[in-house]
Amino acid sequence: MKKLNTKNLLLIQTTINSMSLHSIIFWVTFFLSFQIHSISSQSTLCRTSCGSIPIKYPLSIDHGCGSPYYRHMLFCEPNSTDLRFRTPSGTYTVKSISYSDPHLVISDPSMWTCHSDGKPAPPFSLDTSTRFSLSPKNEFLFLNCQEDSVIIQPKPKFCERFPERCDSACDSSAYLCRNMPGCMDALVERRISCCSYYPKASASLRMMMSHCEGYSSVYWRDLESSFGVYDQAPEFGVRVDFEIPVTTRCLRCRDQEKGGGTCGFDTTEGSFLCLCKERNATTFCTDGGFAHKRSAGLIAGTVTVVSFAGVAGIGALVWYIKKMRTNKVTCGVQTNENRFF
Repeated sequence: MKKLNTKNLLLIQTTINSMSLHSIIFWVTFFLSFQIHSISSQSTLCRTSCGSIPIKYPLSIDHGCGSPYYRHMLFCEPNSTDLRFRTPSGTYTVKSISYSDPHLVISDPSMWTCHSDGKPAPPFSLDTSTRFSLSPKNEFLFLNCQEDSVIIQPKPKFCERFPERCDSACDSSAYLCRNMPGCMDALVERRISCCSYYPKASASLRMMMSHCEGYSSVYWRDLESSFGVYDQAPEFGVRVDFEIPVTTRCLRCRDQEKGGGTCGFDTTEGSFLCLCKERNATTFCTDGGFAHKRSAGLIAGTVTVVSFAGVAGIGALVWYIKKMRTNKVTCGVQTNENRFF
């Protein structure tokens, strides 16, 4: 930092001397209120999309937005169109999200598809403490399994009515083994053995992968138009279901007649907050119960420190120059009491 020379010092001192105490207080107060307004605005920034994928309650990609049950699960880097999903086994690209039938579809680079044999990686897993779950609309296909370790056999017809009686076997007669989406006979042509098994938990998936060379996941996507029994189509991907915890507080917060806020939470305590355009509320935007403390998260805390430091610096400068009025500079000679270096 450059040192202030005598000329600059005299200019600053002249400016301060020409200002009344009330003027100084006004500008300092204005500066502080501007920073506080900026903090409030930053605390309510909740991105509503990542690329073409909409982000709505209860999900979020910004801390303090959405439901605390799903915090830190999704992320989208600034200026990125790639939405990512965190799990204990890694991070995965999200292909789509549905809120009417709550689920998201992720792409696992380690699984077999028509165009890839899969990359070596830990098999997909979910954190059981979250409100995400593997959808029963998934069908997991295991490839080239060891027959001495895995029970591979065609499932009898009664398994369709009583699937709980056939859990232990991996179905070698599964429809998808002969009709992979986009490459129907690829497994048969490449002489890759295939069987279908639905793991009840991530541990079951990891156990199967320890005895098989690879796997693929196909989920049944609901078609927009219904054609009777043909109202679904198979696609590669892992469907993960989630819950939408709708509460009275969130409904009131989002009510347009009450200010049309966004449901969020306190980043420190995890308690409910209604995120409004100018500030955060504990109920809804047009209510008087506003929450100012700890609502802006890390960014607000950082800006608060910077703002306080700036105001403190201005105050210190004013005090120092006021003090210097008693230390006159005579004939360009400075005393030890008022020198800057």
